[in-house]
Amino acid sequence: MDVALVGSSGYIASYIIQRLEKESNIDSILKIDQDEKADIKLNLTEAEKFNYDCLNNIDCVVFTAAISGPDKCAEEFDYCWNINVIGTSYFIEKAIEKNCRVLFFSSDAVFGDIPGHIYDELSETNAETPYGKMKKAVEDKFKENDKFKAIRLSYVASVRDRFISYCLECVKKHEEADIFHPFYRNVIVVSDVVNVVMWFINNWSKYEPNVLNVAGEELVSRVRMADEINRYLGNKLEYKISIPDRSFYDNRPQITQMKSLYMQEYEILEDNTFTEKIQKELKNIK
Repeated sequence: MDVALVGSSGYIASYIIQRLEKESNIDSILKIDQDEKADIKLNLTEAEKFNYDCLNNIDCVVFTAAISGPDKCAEEFDYCWNINVIGTSYFIEKAIEKNCRVLFFSSDAVFGDIPGHIYDELSETNAETPYGKMKKAVEDKFKENDKFKAIRLSYVASVRDRFISYCLECVKKHEEADIFHPFYRNVIVVSDVVNVVMWFINNWSKYEPNVLNVAGEELVSRVRMADEINRYLGNKLEYKISIPDRSFYDNRPQITQMKSLYMQEYEILEDNTFTEKIQKELKNIK
């Protein structure tokens, strides 16, 4: 099987590449990005100039590329829309024309901010933030196409994600971490995201819905994540809890609670606790 990875220089993409390289049924991996290390360079602001013939023999495109910073998407909306929606949609259209299956990385940001609501795959998407509107626009454009599926990621935890790497750096420098609260997500770990990607590559036709919510069972705060780091490292992380300015929540809800109706039904991931999942990731601390 031949796989193309769009956004190959991204941190989650690097984990996917490592896994793909170990799989015996993967014949080739085409790395597509604007970075020099990519096999083929792509500028999503000029997606129409890309030579799509490179996709002629590709079975599956894993599309991870995006400007994902919620504040940047708000502050530079037109520029980010051009990349996250217009350029992305153009690329996906051309890939589907080449008979590729496209697995698109979406986000829990496609949902609104209804207090107390738990979103599943059948919930209406009423994105309120600029980033959420961008992901929703791509989902909506291709939702009827059987060669397109979207995985909606909650917060993805790993030793390389922004928050955990910040906490680990504080431990290294013997500094006190400043942790914003409240801020809750159904945190997933990067190894589970990789497992989901591999499941879709190998089982595309088995999955009937067009979206999957990739979320952990537990609603987790940043404080809980810090406590799990301390549990693993023997209380080496010192931290204080801060209530962020209201503007922090302009482009990201305090709480987004998301669950999946299908994760267990299709036996895509094991139903482990957050503690088990995060400890597995923390074993990769160097």
